[in-house]
Amino acid sequence: MNDLHRRRLLQLSTMATVLLAPGALLAQGKAEDAVSLFNIVTVKDEVLVGLTATELDQFGGRDAGAIARTLHAKGTLTLWQYAVRKAANGDLEQAPLRKIALMAHSSLRVEPFSTPLHVLPHE
Repeated sequence: MNDLHRRRLLQLSTMATVLLAPGALLAQGKAEDAVSLFNIVTVKDEVLVGLTATELDQFGGRDAGAIARTLHAKGTLTLWQYAVRKAANGDLEQAPLRKIALMAHSSLRVEPFSTPLHVLPHE
């Protein structure tokens, strides 16, 4: 077996491992169920919120600006607050904590938030 065949075999076995790994199909889920996290920053504190693609589409975009524009236009928004918790297997994950109300304020900032942790969907 030459080097090219070995590399291809290694690539195929790696792809098969990833595709057949337990939970790989569950982790992919539907794009509508995927939750994007955003950090809401005020002069007093910060709060992490999560929105699905469907919710962001209702705001007119899938970015922080869409959330800020909607909050400014409506004056208040009710969103899911997210926090880190331990999963049943001991891993850390981002999970919905509670629904909160945000009120528009002139010193409000909305930032995209990335995390290496698994993000759970909310109701």
